[in-house]
Amino acid sequence: MKKRFYPWVMILFITASACSQSTNDAEETATFQPKLANNLQGPIQKPTSGYGADGNYEVAEVDFNNPQYAGTQVSIFYPKGITSPRPTIFFSHPFGGEDKDYNIELYNFIAKKGYVVVFVPYRTIDISVDHRYQTLWEGFIKAAADYPNIIDTQKVGFMGHSFGGGASIDLAYKAFTEKGWGQNGRFLFTMAPWYSFNWNSTLTTQQQLQSFPSNTKMITQVYDEDDVNDHRMAIDIFKNINISNAEKDFVYIKSSTINGYNYVTDHAMPSSRKAFDALDYYGVYRLLDAMMDYSFNGNSNAKNVALGNGSAAQVTMPSYNGQPMAPLEVTDNPTPKYLQIKYQFQCGDSTNPRISYCN
Repeated sequence: MKKRFYPWVMILFITASACSQSTNDAEETATFQPKLANNLQGPIQKPTSGYGADGNYEVAEVDFNNPQYAGTQVSIFYPKGITSPRPTIFFSHPFGGEDKDYNIELYNFIAKKGYVVVFVPYRTIDISVDHRYQTLWEGFIKAAADYPNIIDTQKVGFMGHSFGGGASIDLAYKAFTEKGWGQNGRFLFTMAPWYSFNWNSTLTTQQQLQSFPSNTKMITQVYDEDDVNDHRMAIDIFKNINISNAEKDFVYIKSSTINGYNYVTDHAMPSSRKAFDALDYYGVYRLLDAMMDYSFNGNSNAKNVALGNGSAAQVTMPSYNGQPMAPLEVTDNPTPKYLQIKYQFQCGDSTNPRISYCN
């Protein structure tokens, strides 16, 4: 069944995160130069060591024409000079995030750490949810097929924000079960996810959730000031997926005011567009860094940061002149903090195919 979407839904997302569309049609490989300053907004700067610190690789990029979205390109960011394929993150962007610049610092971070990330733009205004899923899927598949010297499909992560967070569940399941990706390491990392659909599958979303491969790991994040996506969607997926509590964590990130600067945990987090600050590095990149090391390299020390079940190493955020940022809240049994009426997209809306699983 096609899942259609209505224009007013798009407008809400575009208002928050509209981006321009790439028009470069030529395939190219080049060293990528970050467009943002090295410094973060706000008083707290990047970590200089440990998880969350920038890696030492230069970032290279290769682009190719998007199979399902004419006039745009799929981008692969990878460590310059590698001689063998590397573990790869397949990233699904939010509505309005069609331009790679929207989350360019995330892609840079992943590649600097020695890993690969694939970015596939899909249409914000499109005929259906199905076609957005198809666009992401075909872009991911073509990237893996055409660049086997860069992408190691035996070690993969599926990461997504908002619409992309919801889509990552179905796309990861397909990749893991139909393509055999992730045999030597696999994880999910979803951020403020929207509704989760099952595209081109005979299985319901619940059947998918109950049959993920046993080596799958997961981080789900929600943001306190997000008033767009009801946290119940994230809670539903987290509670129903068949990943043991030891291999998944639900992370709740709160806002802070430090030295007069507001670290805001709204729906635009994370991105390089609205604000690029310590929340990105310490709240998102740090946990992702540790998750990649744990999932792909089997580093048990990394697990204490990525999936520490509330360990000090996991939840402690940085300080500035004695003012600490609010610690992360981590749980295996999340419950909603706010009524559904707070959110533009409520779990109990008829658009949600998993409406019966709302808490």
